[in-house]
Amino acid sequence: MSNTQAPQWPDAAPSVGGAQDVFYANSNIVPLPMITRAKGIYMWDEDGNEYIDASSGPVISNIGHGNVHVADAMAEQAKQMDFAYSRLARHGPNIALTDRIARLAGPGFERVALSSGGSEAMEIAIKFVRQYTVATGAPNRRHLITCLPSYHGGTIATLGMSGDDALGAFFDGFGMTSHKVPAPLTYRLPESHTLQSYTQFALEALEEKIRELGPDTVLAFAVEPVGGLATGCVVPPATYFEGIRDICSRHGIFLIFDEILCGTGRGGKFLSAHHYPDALPDIVVMAKGLGSGYAPLGATLFPANLVDGLSALTGFNFSHTYNANPITCATGLAVLDEYERLNLIDNAATMGRYLKERVRALADEFPVIGDVRGQGLLLGIELVADPKSRQSMTPAFLPTEKIRIHGLNNGLMIYSRRTAGGKYGDWFLLSPPLTITQDECDELLRRLQATLRDFVKDWDNYR
Repeated sequence: MSNTQAPQWPDAAPSVGGAQDVFYANSNIVPLPMITRAKGIYMWDEDGNEYIDASSGPVISNIGHGNVHVADAMAEQAKQMDFAYSRLARHGPNIALTDRIARLAGPGFERVALSSGGSEAMEIAIKFVRQYTVATGAPNRRHLITCLPSYHGGTIATLGMSGDDALGAFFDGFGMTSHKVPAPLTYRLPESHTLQSYTQFALEALEEKIRELGPDTVLAFAVEPVGGLATGCVVPPATYFEGIRDICSRHGIFLIFDEILCGTGRGGKFLSAHHYPDALPDIVVMAKGLGSGYAPLGATLFPANLVDGLSALTGFNFSHTYNANPITCATGLAVLDEYERLNLIDNAATMGRYLKERVRALADEFPVIGDVRGQGLLLGIELVADPKSRQSMTPAFLPTEKIRIHGLNNGLMIYSRRTAGGKYGDWFLLSPPLTITQDECDELLRRLQATLRDFVKDWDNYR
């Protein structure tokens, strides 16, 4: 079969089975192209239409599509040893991968618990710190604090940690939620606040919440060092991280960085935490780019003294069948080999700066761009009706859906959907694979410019 030929698949919505979108709201107006092949930053559908994967999957295909080195490593591992259960046996790929991750993460992150994805990795973090406090005589530490808005995963527990007012009815009388404090937003602030004063306000809100709950009852504070879709890639000031590190240290509370999106180099360093060396967290949660879409892989990073101390007491005995799957571990090793071979972390920093500058320049032509923010190749572009007042577009216009439609029409796959009912604004992410070159950035920008041009025409006609 040639590269241009595709196998014949069943219809997307047959009488039985169906694509996963049969579970999503059928009111969705955005077409879903049938993708048949992908290479590098590009994807092609069954009709031969070409798209730039401007969302990386979303935010997962860090090393690009169709990497033969990774595919070969997966096949070789499958032929040699397909599976070994971590509670019954050890295997080399597990040891090699955790060693590689720990060395890249640096001091304070010597122990690595592997998992099948971000939600599972976050649950491992929470279960571990709870088990640790119970084993060390502090069972009253049970409260979790997170930000509003935020996102930490798709399980019941991690959805409960996420800050989304739209989930209120879902959790009412059903599941537990974390205690919420204001996220350190940077764009649409109350009129009485500057960025510095609002950052201080967010820190004081955390301190107040801890006092309200009782410092000896709070287990952990989890935060995204770079926001995802929930905040449109907000990057708080360095003073925020210094502040939360001080607060958590003073009260004996575990500080957890959720780096599921921004970790593994997307933020321009292996960990976004490395941007703040004097305010490192106790625990880091990773996923997404670690497996880069080739295999489901997450990791939770701990200091050795915590893990080894708990092992001497009760041990952390919660596990999942696919933890440290040999094929997945071989995939992770091959992915990290590609990071080194292609110098992807430095490229993420360089191309991220280039894209951010170029998109900000587009705001002169397109005043619907209210803000461009983010870190490395994790960028958020906020859409507004008026850049001076920062007023959002009317929900009836469906701005997050319309930008996706116009993106598809211009050969861009864009990640955007309304979160928290639009309470905090509307945006889309720009997060291409870390392999992107400057020439490819320029082509992405050309398509984005055409997308915005069509979007503005649509908005003007609507108004």
